[in-house]
Amino acid sequence: MISRIVTYFHLDGTKQKIARNLLWALTGKMVTLLGSFLVGIIVARYLGPAQYGIMSYVISYIAIFQVIAGFGMEGIEIREEAKEGADRNVLVGTAFTLKCALAMLTIGITGVTVMITEQESYVRWLIMLYSLSMILNSFSVIRNYFTALIWNEYVVKTEIMRTLIGAGVKIALLLCKASLVWFVVSLLFDSFLIASGYVMAYQKKIASIRKWRFDTATARYYIHQSFPLFLSAVMTIVYLKIDQLMIGNMLNKTSTGIYAVACTFVEIFIFIPTILAQTISPVLVTNYEHNRTIYRQKAQVFMNITTWLCILLSVLISLASPLIIRYSYGAQYIAAVPILQILIFRLVGVSGALVSGQMIIIEQTQKYAILRNTAACIVCIVLNLLLLPRYGLYGAAVSAVVTSLFPGFIIHLFIPAYRPIFKQQIRCLVYGWKDFIFAPKILRS
Repeated sequence: MISRIVTYFHLDGTKQKIARNLLWALTGKMVTLLGSFLVGIIVARYLGPAQYGIMSYVISYIAIFQVIAGFGMEGIEIREEAKEGADRNVLVGTAFTLKCALAMLTIGITGVTVMITEQESYVRWLIMLYSLSMILNSFSVIRNYFTALIWNEYVVKTEIMRTLIGAGVKIALLLCKASLVWFVVSLLFDSFLIASGYVMAYQKKIASIRKWRFDTATARYYIHQSFPLFLSAVMTIVYLKIDQLMIGNMLNKTSTGIYAVACTFVEIFIFIPTILAQTISPVLVTNYEHNRTIYRQKAQVFMNITTWLCILLSVLISLASPLIIRYSYGAQYIAAVPILQILIFRLVGVSGALVSGQMIIIEQTQKYAILRNTAACIVCIVLNLLLLPRYGLYGAAVSAVVTSLFPGFIIHLFIPAYRPIFKQQIRCLVYGWKDFIFAPKILRS
């Protein structure tokens, strides 16, 4: 099917490689999301809003700390590994060692934090159990390696198998009428499946992971280059996940479950700009190194198509929200309908942040990225403190949408280094729909 699509557009050379990579990535992500989504619906119906709210709270809690273990290195890894002549054994090995060390440090920090902030011992125990996934997530360096080479095909099969096996485990738990703790264990098992799958894919297609080497100079380079992105990532994950933690503490865990259902649909569609950004990034790196004019032109087209695709999706999902919630999660989650109608427009802001974030990394101006995400973090917390007590989940949804627009668009106007990106975004909003409509023609050109 993928070959037929590529043939239809008469692509060759680099464009064919990009298209195949993008189609493989989309196929894998769609299968993974669809499988996870369907099983998630069954699990949410089985657990109910209260128990599902606790599970969502645990996931959000660890997501905030996971950013420490990742240290914002993903974009730097892909950028360096995409360069010609890169010593990839050193780059991958150094990144893996750093992430493992940071993961163990982060688990300790999580333990101390959860003892201070969480009153329920059962929830504390679930958080610490799931925190072990941070070590397994260190193997994401393999995925970044394949992404840099535009070889997503070789990890897609791994992710599909993880989805199928993980879904089977969760369905078995449902049939056994298992308690919440076993579903958290199944999430940890998912991390093990994907890590082991990445290793097998790497050893089959590339070489043994024993060839990885740690290099002190490379480690220092990673830390120096990634530190601004790390600070930025901390702020990003805070404004993306803090709302669920604040809902759980300021309202209740049931409200967290309702809000998490709406967030699920947003997260499903975020994969589209994410995959586009990861696929196009290595090509833009090459363009930036050889011809800045062509780089700007291609970056503009990339931005136009991504942004307008997300605008269209947001409108359609908002209109269809009543049907989507009723026929998926059921009547017990019907309160999520108006939340989803508002929250889905977060997709537009997130897409802007993803596209501009890739450009910032490519142009090596990431030292200013902390400013845009710090502003978003402050706006998120302030708006939630103001709106949550008065408007409940509606206030949280509005806060999330407004917050996403700050790092994605608004803040670029106030940072001199990012004003060229802001100008491109203005052109995108005014004229970008043309590239979106004529995307097939652009691919052929």
